[in-house]
Amino acid sequence: MIFGKTKLEFKVGVFVFFGLIVLVVFVLSIGDFKDWSSGYYLKLNFNFINGVKVGAPVRYAGVELGEVKEIRFVSYPEQKTKVELLCWIPKKIHIPVDSTIWINTLGLLGEKYVEILPGKDFQEYLSPNETLTGNDPIAMHELLAMGKNITDDFGVIVSKLKNGSGTIGKLIADDTIYNEVEALILDLKKHPWKLFWKKK
Repeated sequence: MIFGKTKLEFKVGVFVFFGLIVLVVFVLSIGDFKDWSSGYYLKLNFNFINGVKVGAPVRYAGVELGEVKEIRFVSYPEQKTKVELLCWIPKKIHIPVDSTIWINTLGLLGEKYVEILPGKDFQEYLSPNETLTGNDPIAMHELLAMGKNITDDFGVIVSKLKNGSGTIGKLIADDTIYNEVEALILDLKKHPWKLFWKKK
């Protein structure tokens, strides 16, 4: 009887043990535990990151492979404060030192992520914890200002055309050339042989 009870307790213990293992694996899989896998960190500096958040994807040649682990401000001597992104990269990925880095957006107003375009120098690669400066994204207010400037310039051009300013404006505003071309077309319709007639 005691042996049977001990056997039952052993089975329950094994079941609980494996249950705890499954629970730990599940917690680690949904948590932020990429550090456990083989990889390294890169430091990417920007003046403006346009809303990138911790956990944002890092893409290399369009393939998602890492993520932003930390965002912090870094001050350099005789330079303004920059935003530094600490990014986790898989160990098997080697990034050339002349690679281009920028902030990109999924769709027009989608999630922000870090895009890495591989360079051409495949002899030298970025080392772990090395710092690389990225290209700053254009802020929304700058885009709006550019759009307003283009609209204003277009309005000025249209206004000049309406007023007959410049060569094109004169062609549009002056009916003389239009009347002459129309008369020439009518004359050719009546006398098509003139197309083949050459002045001596």
